Amino acid sequence: MFRPEKVAAWHDLLTRAWHLPAEADGPLCALSDEAPWLELVARQHRANFDLWHIEDKARTPGAPDEALARVKRQIDQTNQIRNDLAEELDRLLLARLQPQGLPNPAAALHSESPGLIVDRLSILALKIYHTREESARADAPAGHTERNRERLAILEEQRADLAGCLQALWRETLAGTRRFKLYRQLKMYNDPSLNPAIYRAQASPAEQ
Repeated sequence: MFRPEKVAAWHDLLTRAWHLPAEADGPLCALSDEAPWLELVARQHRANFDLWHIEDKARTPGAPDEALARVKRQIDQTNQIRNDLAEELDRLLLARLQPQGLPNPAAALHSESPGLIVDRLSILALKIYHTREESARADAPAGHTERNRERLAILEEQRADLAGCLQALWRETLAGTRRFKLYRQLKMYNDPSLNPAIYRAQASPAEQ
């Protein structure tokens, strides 16, 4: 079953491994009987990991317009995967809870689902990794190290708070005193039938 206290450490382990190509497959090879939810957390984190580095390409000074257009399409596709996997994690958790009659329909509704909290923790893990990296830069200008150490302390506190909220939500859900729902993102920009910029461009001259 879901172990929310493991999420932050799992994110950190994956982040370090993915930045070292020789070790990239190590954590996934060690999955146990908890694999279904751990694997989903890993896949969702990978989407955020990829999105982080794709977005860096979009900020490269002097990048030609053609390259930026390709990157923008990659960002849209990867962001869709990220959101879909957060929803998939919630579906998995709700399916596991259903035989127990949970979440309790009479319990107070939490405004954010576990999948959405895991997504926020994933982004915080990436911020922490890269901020820690910046705080150790040998060629950094004066004041850079101190500024990033301060930022790192803030990020770590924020993640600890959010991880505690996820644990509390799950504990209360199992106790029947709180519930969560699957909140669909319903993104429109990648759907050719919903995005006017796409369906108008695809319309024939006669239709226009």
